[in-house]
Amino acid sequence: MSKFRIGLIGLGGMANAHIRWMADESERFEVVAVSDVSTEALARVGSQLGLDESKRYADFKALIEDSDVDAVVSATPNHVHAAIIEACLKAGKPFLAEKPFTRVFEEAGPLLELYKQQPVAAMIGFTYRYTPAFRYARELVLQGKLGTIRSFSVQYLQGWGAAQYKVPYVWRFDKNITGTGTLGDLGSHMIDLARFLFGEFEELSAQLKTIITERPDSATGQMVPIEVDDFASFQARMTGDVMGVFQTSRNAIGSGNQHEVSIYGDFGTIHASTENPDKLIWIREEEPGQLSRSTLDVPSSYKVSQYSDFLAMLEGKEPNGLPGFMDGYRNQQVLDAIIRASETKTVVRL
Repeated sequence: MSKFRIGLIGLGGMANAHIRWMADESERFEVVAVSDVSTEALARVGSQLGLDESKRYADFKALIEDSDVDAVVSATPNHVHAAIIEACLKAGKPFLAEKPFTRVFEEAGPLLELYKQQPVAAMIGFTYRYTPAFRYARELVLQGKLGTIRSFSVQYLQGWGAAQYKVPYVWRFDKNITGTGTLGDLGSHMIDLARFLFGEFEELSAQLKTIITERPDSATGQMVPIEVDDFASFQARMTGDVMGVFQTSRNAIGSGNQHEVSIYGDFGTIHASTENPDKLIWIREEEPGQLSRSTLDVPSSYKVSQYSDFLAMLEGKEPNGLPGFMDGYRNQQVLDAIIRASETKTVVRL
């Protein structure tokens, strides 16, 4: 079996994860070129991967146009997502791009028009679709094990931004780079999980809040005002009148990477979480008036990796549940609706 030659754009912290995930796939991927605006990062990762100087690109467009690159993996900050996707579409180069799809929704429309003219095999990095407990929960919902689904709650909590940690100003707090704060960073995953489990958003209301309004510049010590949210909550009506409640924050002390969902149906309740990804909790009434609470082991068939699906996509297959181009676009559409709902204090219909 041949290897797919990958061009990796963006050599920050997420790049290490992508390199590791590719290495786990039976040597079917080989990183043959890298790109970053940092000369230090290019030298470090280029040396780590044993790449010739000619395959270390300061300009990501040159990497995308490299004929030795079969597909692109992009792990950059949000403000260059649209430009990288555009370049891949124009070059006809398959790609896996990190979420959110774009920095703001206005950047997504032109990409959709370009994609319609020239479709390219594409995957968006909604990695939590590959949490085994979430995939198994989806199957139980599809099989009707919970009966009619009435409502659900999703939360994604992290604690690293809480006041007591005195985290300095970094790019994730820069609106010009990110577009939004925790909403786009963590909330985009909640939106994707809801769409993966239940279908499309039909209407929503929302509140965004900046809890910590300034942070110190690590170089000067001067306080920098924060213009992006670090708390977001919204509620939505989904396909089939399924009601959902969402909460995300970077200020939840004690939460490392707590992404979880509770699903409420006529026949019972399911809880699934990244904190226990190989198990889920199922609560149901086995006898009248007697509730049973079971912890189920997720069958091995639901333990699918993101890169095994990426590999299948590159081989021309269509894996069930792969987050594709339109999943990225529709996710950005919902993010935009949440912002508008919060700003106008109204219900927004999609």
